[in-house]
Amino acid sequence: MSGTAREPHFVRSFERGLAVIRSFDAEHPARTLSEVARACGLTRAAARRLLLTLADLGYVHSDGRLFRLTPRVLELGYAYLVGLTLPQVAEPHLEQLVAQVKESSSLCVLDGDDIVYVARVPTARIMSAVITVGTRFPAHVTSVGRVMLAALPEAELEVRLARTQLRPLTARTLVEPQALRAELARVRRQGYALVDQELEEGLRSVGAPVRGRDGTVVAGVNIAVHAGRTSAASVRRELLPPLLAAVARIEADLRVTDPARAASPDTGTHRSSSSPRPPAPAG
Repeated sequence: MSGTAREPHFVRSFERGLAVIRSFDAEHPARTLSEVARACGLTRAAARRLLLTLADLGYVHSDGRLFRLTPRVLELGYAYLVGLTLPQVAEPHLEQLVAQVKESSSLCVLDGDDIVYVARVPTARIMSAVITVGTRFPAHVTSVGRVMLAALPEAELEVRLARTQLRPLTARTLVEPQALRAELARVRRQGYALVDQELEEGLRSVGAPVRGRDGTVVAGVNIAVHAGRTSAASVRRELLPPLLAAVARIEADLRVTDPARAASPDTGTHRSSSSPRPPAPAG
């Protein structure tokens, strides 16, 4: 658990309970008591109390040895999603985009140092990881993450980069801070990001920022392709123009929705330039 100094109002036991829930993921759908304690930095006794409390509330099930989350945990995210205009506005445009390009597309928001998928229209699966609404990845190795990071005020971006662990997820991952800064500056100038096999080998992704009524970047939309069948040049030439067109349609719809909901801080919005989006390159 974090040793960071907290405000007087901070409830440490609540933080620990959330950490227990987050310790379960696609790689660890079931854990023993000892595994939960180790993953959360808790004693076995503390982990046991938290797990049994979650079981009493219906969020965890145990067969006597292994603990698993129950479908009831979906309630925790559902309250956020039902109040979120952005995915509802974007989804039909993602469907139209996917039908046009025959590749998967997603809408993501920035949450801390990660991007979170809030809407997704898949085609054939191209990643080893299962991606669903709620999936998180480090922002700096994704195309949607980079367009949102590039839109941040310089001071905030520096704070984020200073605390980000630039671990090599593949041989192509940018791990030098100056190289990442230079890439984000280029993304800011060109208005889109192309990430080539930095998150996973064989995966290319192009992303563009979605702006609200006031020019604030509220999200990012991407198209993901298999590197073996689609070159980087083809991504720019064939996929970037329809991506930018889809984003423009989403932004047009956001302008006629309630701006307090469509561009609220809860959607992971961040201030950025309101300058017009640059045209797609010819190739």
